[in-house]
Amino acid sequence: MLDVSRELIRFVAGLLRAERKACGTRTGTRALTCWVQALFVIVWFRDKPNITRHGAAFGISQSTAYRYLHEGIDVLAARAPGLHQALHDAPAGGLSHLELDGKIFATDRCRIKTPSVKGEMIDAWYSGKTNDFGGNVQALCDPSGFPIFTSDVEPGHIHDLEAARVHVLPAVYPHTGELPVLADSGYQGAGHGVIVPFAPPTGGNIPTLDNRCRDRLQRFLRCRGERGFALLTERWTALKHTTLSPSRIGDLVRAAHVLTLFEHRR
Repeated sequence: MLDVSRELIRFVAGLLRAERKACGTRTGTRALTCWVQALFVIVWFRDKPNITRHGAAFGISQSTAYRYLHEGIDVLAARAPGLHQALHDAPAGGLSHLELDGKIFATDRCRIKTPSVKGEMIDAWYSGKTNDFGGNVQALCDPSGFPIFTSDVEPGHIHDLEAARVHVLPAVYPHTGELPVLADSGYQGAGHGVIVPFAPPTGGNIPTLDNRCRDRLQRFLRCRGERGFALLTERWTALKHTTLSPSRIGDLVRAAHVLTLFEHRR
């Protein structure tokens, strides 16, 4: 049994129907109806079955299964809220602050090489943070930990702060006077308006009482933000490890975000 509502399937089917109409697809020329294709896509997101067997269960070939899956990912990802839209809507929702977090989404090994800061050739998609291959995606969450924006993907070797500087921080800085951003210690040096824990003292010194108190308060406010990515990955298990091209991870996360927004009536 598929534990999603018929309304969600109807929503995705409507997006696919609009896409087919925009492309001029003629009636009766597709192997699956919009409703069945929506079911096919949601089942894959929910349980990530083997794509070949999953396609066979719906009476389509492996190549058609991949094409229909990518169509579903594209129409969903296109509905994801953009960063500027999310920042514009946040004050109207009465939010006191935002929370910035990053996650490495596991993927199969990619042999793409890139020079490191030391000039050595390294695997571009290998992350020292997880000691595995994956792509780095940044997210902004509201104080309850619900994601309001997810970014494009960067190769796994990219640090959280570097990825945030590309995809999030330039648009966030003008809003930090009204909406401060909380982040973990991986964002040390992010700049004005991004509140991170104090760097540990060097030379074995003990942090001051004021610094310890501030860090505890910051962790208390930020802890809920840690569940942002968990809401996506635990519900849509296809995100836990992808065998699609790593460059598609950003679209996958955005598509799952749209499904989550619909289920939570947001």
